[in-house]
Amino acid sequence: MGKHLVNLLSERGDKIWVTTRSPRQSTGNIEYIQGNAKEDSFLSPLLAREWDAIVDFMVYDTSAFKQRAPKLLAATTQYIFLSSARVYADSVEPIQEDSPRLLDRSDDDEFLKTDEYSLAKARQENTLRQSACKNWTVVRPYITYSEERLQLGVMEKEGWLYRALRGRTIVFSEDIASKLTTLTYGLDVAGAMAAVIGAPKALGQAYHITQQDALSWRDVLNIYLEVLEKKLGLPPRRCYWGSTIFPVVSLLSIKLNTTACLTGYLITRRLPNLPIWTPSGTQNRD
Repeated sequence: MGKHLVNLLSERGDKIWVTTRSPRQSTGNIEYIQGNAKEDSFLSPLLAREWDAIVDFMVYDTSAFKQRAPKLLAATTQYIFLSSARVYADSVEPIQEDSPRLLDRSDDDEFLKTDEYSLAKARQENTLRQSACKNWTVVRPYITYSEERLQLGVMEKEGWLYRALRGRTIVFSEDIASKLTTLTYGLDVAGAMAAVIGAPKALGQAYHITQQDALSWRDVLNIYLEVLEKKLGLPPRRCYWGSTIFPVVSLLSIKLNTTACLTGYLITRRLPNLPIWTPSGTQNRD
């Protein structure tokens, strides 16, 4: 979604700075700043400037976020924090932004002692809410897909698709296969994010951005297999394992080549009188 967000903001006329650990060529109104955004020596000079908006794609442990949050909030008119829809507790009712979170509902003391992803994101949301500053906006995406990312449960395409394209068996959890999920196109998530950047009414608010229609992971796998069969001329093999803990068949290093925004910050200065994004809905994207 980061790459889509950069393009959308660029198209509407914003001036954008993107932190990146790799050298990238700046172009038009997009400027890349090379450095490690986890290091204060790199980030502090950037936060000494005043920004209209900071979109934070970084992943933190809770203690690190508590130290960094005040600096981020002080450096910008609006701070966009990427949380996750994984913060929500199980619910038989449709989930809304004020639905109970797992952090607030769980009575599993051992689990609550951890800084597991869903707990960490919820605690970091709390850090913002407890701050004296209210210039933040929380965004909670769920599973997203794009031209460069296709997940299958907890597996990225570099694992499951790699095996399918090489004639190997896709090994998948039977337990996960029965669970419901939503898959939202990254451009639609980016469009909704762009719409809240520079919107005063979005300050102090949380928004989850997901497709409204759910399907099982088994259905998702069947869609993938159907498309692969058309492309390869034969159906890939699959094997369901009867546990959420299934054998690791292939360990691959994942190349971080999607967009610099995924490993750093996207910082914008917004121009007035800019158009509002209209989501693309349920267009077919082969």
